[in-house]
Amino acid sequence: QVQLVESGGGLVQPGGSLRVSCAASGFIFRTWNMRWYRQAPGKEREWVATITGFGDSYYADSVKGRFTITRDNIKNTLYLQMNGLNTEDTAIYFCQTLLGTSEYWGQGTQVTVSS
Repeated sequence: QVQLVESGGGLVQPGGSLRVSCAASGFIFRTWNMRWYRQAPGKEREWVATITGFGDSYYADSVKGRFTITRDNIKNTLYLQMNGLNTEDTAIYFCQTLLGTSEYWGQGTQVTVSS
């Protein structure tokens, strides 16, 4: 059974940093692309970043240069290091993967940027 469990969200001041994690199980983690999405209040869910099974990474323009997506294929865990946070980064952050034609999502972790 595929499971994705996010953690590490919280309250951070503008300009601060936070790292969220996504623990994966039930599939061969190292071979699949993994993604982070986020959904801000009243807005549609938006793509944030992707990391391939080879370790190549891609970012939305809104987070490029501030966020870093990484993966630990031993711990089967996906990470998103977020630096230079601002209030527009406030959202629920979800990890996602597409295994063939089946899409899986975690439950999300709340990140709030506020002074």
